Amino acid sequence: MFQDEARFGRLSNPQRCWAPKPIRPLVTQGVVREYLYAYAAIAPADGRLDWLMVPSMQTSEAGNFLDLVAAKHPGEFVVMIWDGAPSHRSGELHVPGNMALVRLPPYAPELNPVEHLWDEIREKYFANRVFASLAAVSTQATTALATWGASPTAVQSLTGWPWII
Repeated sequence: MFQDEARFGRLSNPQRCWAPKPIRPLVTQGVVREYLYAYAAIAPADGRLDWLMVPSMQTSEAGNFLDLVAAKHPGEFVVMIWDGAPSHRSGELHVPGNMALVRLPPYAPELNPVEHLWDEIREKYFANRVFASLAAVSTQATTALATWGASPTAVQSLTGWPWII
């Protein structure tokens, strides 16, 4: 499985969008700096997606996510491939018994297929939107992750690169 985390928040990021001529689209912009974090692990071979929404990105949250993945795959040995984020390198990180961690090379996010999931979610669920509260951001991110999680074929198509499979 490949793992990564992403930050979602109320600080909007306006993007290009289509509108018929001669209409010029107006996009509001949010400037509140409130965030939450999503952890996701993908098995590109079969399209399984495990995810967790958390309020911060700390070692304890990373450990909780690893425990969640281990519990969802009790009869399997999971090789988790992830980056070298500070919360991933801590000596306090608890690794479940049915899991081994493998780090990606530094500064190589293009090797992690979960990055494509984040791109899709940001483009389809967050682009040109302003959220009234952090709860609304959480609802939107949860909807996006649940939608992707319910479609293993779409996840497999997005992340099942030939060199992984």
